[in-house]
Amino acid sequence: MTTRSTELLRVAHARPGVTRAEAARLLGVGTGAATEIVARLAQASLLAEAPAAPSGSRGRPTTLLVPHPTGPLVLAAAITHEAWRIDVVELGGNAVASVRGSHAGSDWAEVIAAVTAAISTLLPAYGERLRALGVSVPGTVSPDLRLDASSLGWHDVDLTTLWPGPVFVAGNDATLAAAAESARGAAQGAAMALHLRIEGGLGGAVVDHGRVLMGARGAGGEFGHMPFGDPAIICPCGARGCWGTAVDGTAMARRLGKPAPPDPVTYARRIIAAGSPVVAEVAAALGRGIAGLVNGLDADLVTLGGIGVDLLAAVPGELDAAYQAGLMKVHRASPPPIRPAALGDDGPIAGAGEEAWSRLLPELA
Repeated sequence: MTTRSTELLRVAHARPGVTRAEAARLLGVGTGAATEIVARLAQASLLAEAPAAPSGSRGRPTTLLVPHPTGPLVLAAAITHEAWRIDVVELGGNAVASVRGSHAGSDWAEVIAAVTAAISTLLPAYGERLRALGVSVPGTVSPDLRLDASSLGWHDVDLTTLWPGPVFVAGNDATLAAAAESARGAAQGAAMALHLRIEGGLGGAVVDHGRVLMGARGAGGEFGHMPFGDPAIICPCGARGCWGTAVDGTAMARRLGKPAPPDPVTYARRIIAAGSPVVAEVAAALGRGIAGLVNGLDADLVTLGGIGVDLLAAVPGELDAAYQAGLMKVHRASPPPIRPAALGDDGPIAGAGEEAWSRLLPELA
């Protein structure tokens, strides 16, 4: 195979259902060369062609580039504060199968046992077609793929034990969701996009013209640990006044005089649906922090994931008022819009699948 083959696979993955002619234009090659590349990829069981819907015009029928029916697949896994899910993902990002379960804050040994058992149930059906695994986790991931999730008590976890294969990637849930929103969601085309995701705490990422800014050690985007919260509150990370402690389900419980819930996302959504006054207070804390980040980063778009979507839908006025009040004058005439993540709760697992395919494609062609 050639570099052109890899490039064509990337086009077919990024633009599901692209025509052969359009793929040729995007690659800057002639239709004859594109036909030859597609034929080689089909022979290698990597790509296939399918007829497009009838257009009613005369001429040769248009065909679309689609995943080969026996071609490679990747596994995408998302482990959250309350649950886990594994998707089998084909070229183009479509999930062809999914399994899931809950853990509600179990220790890591229980979670990894459930996840690896679920992976083993998929092997008989897909076998050697499963070529890579991408994992999204609710914490920081070091370059050597070790997880630290302070709010869950998961420290120095070796993520590589999840997958014996050579192609394995893992990343923070908010970071992977940001990448997915940039590739296939609400942040497509943004110059400097800020993504924030609230689950059991707050995480995020900055995407500069489609490239996620990872930081010197791969742990960039831990915005939830910026001191935008109450300095009297000690975060599980050990710092005081972390922003995440002011905007998640635990923050809502504390404002209501309740103990910290074991299911912070479900709890927060329950409180938001009930219309509690604390929801407006939390939304204001979120809006003020977003303003600070926009002032510092000069983002042109903000996307919200997790319960950020619920807050934006429930009390948009309170969130926007705090956001506008915190913006520098230079941004107030045309403030960067705050939008719900288009991929919703699927953002992290979609990002995990994207990262797995990104690593696998050069190995295939």
